[in-house]
Amino acid sequence: MSSLASDEIAATAARIVVEEGMEYGPAKRRAAKQLGLTGRGDLPDNTQVEEAVFEYLALFCAETQPEELRALRELAAEWMARLAEFRPHLCGAVWRGTATRLSDIHLQLYCDDSKSTEIALLNQGIDYDVGSAPGPRGQPVDRLSLTIPCSALQEGIGLHLTILDADDLRGALKPDARGRTERGDLTALRKLLSEAEPA
Repeated sequence: MSSLASDEIAATAARIVVEEGMEYGPAKRRAAKQLGLTGRGDLPDNTQVEEAVFEYLALFCAETQPEELRALRELAAEWMARLAEFRPHLCGAVWRGTATRLSDIHLQLYCDDSKSTEIALLNQGIDYDVGSAPGPRGQPVDRLSLTIPCSALQEGIGLHLTILDADDLRGALKPDARGRTERGDLTALRKLLSEAEPA
């Protein structure tokens, strides 16, 4: 497929991601279908889509997105402090800076015992659903999902807690080719929040 077609899919996927809060994978497939550009291996990679998302946000959401991102990061920080014993790391759009009010918060928890998080939530009287997500070793891992109130945005936000083995934390902070990490701990998140404070 030409780079032009790949760019077109990335741009259309970016709009779907921002306007509907969809994940990159489904957004790319829907974009390709909408454009009549389906075919195996033809989809742009996530880096290309993320760049298109940043461009879309700068063009169409510059007035609202920075405040929405800040609200979600502050809410994530609250929950990371609340779940500190499980070494939480923020990942996804809220960490990477592309989140809007439609985005969910994704935390990865590194535990010696996967059931300890569930017990902690139950002890706090918090309802959650149990699902699964792909794990770093190719095996599915538990993902606990709940809806939490966000007073700044005045609506409920999805929070997903992916339960990983404590040993997986070692390779978790390797930077990508551009020097960016896929996740960060509470200290790193607070640094992002302080750097983004309005002058």
